[in-house]
Amino acid sequence: MSAIFETAIAYWRSVRADFELYRSAQYEAAELECRGNLLNRAGKAAGIDPWSLFIGPHERAHKWASEELREFWTRNRRLTFVDFERGVLDGQEPS
Repeated sequence: MSAIFETAIAYWRSVRADFELYRSAQYEAAELECRGNLLNRAGKAAGIDPWSLFIGPHERAHKWASEELREFWTRNRRLTFVDFERGVLDGQEPS
C-alpha cells in the first residue's frame, strides 16, 4: 500500500476519533441542559435515536430535535463530521 495513502488513513482515523470525543461531550452537555428532552414528539413516535441527531445532516437533526435541543444548538454550534473535518484542516478548534 502507498505510504501516502496509509498516512492519510491514519490521519483520518485520528480526526474521526477526535470527532467522536467531541460528539460525546456535546451529547452529554445537551442531555444535561435539556434534561433528557432531545427529541420532539414526532421524533419519539418515529423511534429516532437522539444520538443520531449529533452526526447527520442538519435538516434531519432539526426535523426531529426538541425545541430545547434546537436552542442548545443555537448557543452551542452543532458540528457534523464534515464540519469538524473542515475545521481541523483549517486549523480551527471545535467550539
